[in-house]
Amino acid sequence: MASLNVRAALLSVSFLVLALGAWEMSTQPPAAQESMSEYEMLMGGAEQESRVPPPSAVIRLAWEELSNPFYDAGANDKGIGIQLGYSVYRVLTGYLAAMAIALPVGFLIGMSPLMYKALNPYIQVLRPISPLAWMPLALFIIQDSDASAIFVIFICSIWPMLLNTAFGVANVREDWINVARTHELGHLRTALTVILPAAAPTIMTGMRISIGIAWLVIVAAEMLVGGTGIGYYVWNEWNNLDLASVIFSILMIGVVGMLLDLALGKAQRLVEYKE
Repeated sequence: MASLNVRAALLSVSFLVLALGAWEMSTQPPAAQESMSEYEMLMGGAEQESRVPPPSAVIRLAWEELSNPFYDAGANDKGIGIQLGYSVYRVLTGYLAAMAIALPVGFLIGMSPLMYKALNPYIQVLRPISPLAWMPLALFIIQDSDASAIFVIFICSIWPMLLNTAFGVANVREDWINVARTHELGHLRTALTVILPAAAPTIMTGMRISIGIAWLVIVAAEMLVGGTGIGYYVWNEWNNLDLASVIFSILMIGVVGMLLDLALGKAQRLVEYKE
């Protein structure tokens, strides 16, 4: 197993080096074919041609940004750490609010066939709606861009958690519940000591899916509402035509998303059980 991990790491690094090398070579400025006129030299000549920045430029920018990630030089000039902090705060606030609703409602739906049949039509209508479609209505009603972005995260996070909780609770083995009845456990104690541990892996899967969706949606939401956040940072740098900053921010979005998923994945392994 250790040998496999080492070989996989070496292969992965090789792919990265090849990709960066090909990227660097393909983004070099073209050599001048003929001498430029005085006007072309004044206007910058071939350097004015738009092109994707090479990875060396992105790495230099990343070093500068990460060496001081929390600087604050005004409304439109904040460090990448501050921008990511705003985004993570909005994601976690909306996510925790969704969890507070989705878990108890999911338990109710999973334990009661009557509630499942009563609520399922509404869930099936609301679930496919794009979270961003709620943004205009949220802005009009809430009249606060930050709270509206959190509301959109709440909407997109609630459905995977709710459905996975309901599915996990509904599929707990009947004989385990019968044992609880034999010991004359009440409904609440049965839910907490029998159903919850048995359904926990499925519930955590829904929570892991929700955090991934929430992190995807916050970038688009912040592009719409502006002000702060990594989504606004990407859009602002694009308006400044700073493609190196755009690429750097895209990579940071991926890194933070990976860390969020790893955290939920570790929590999921803690509640797994072997039959």
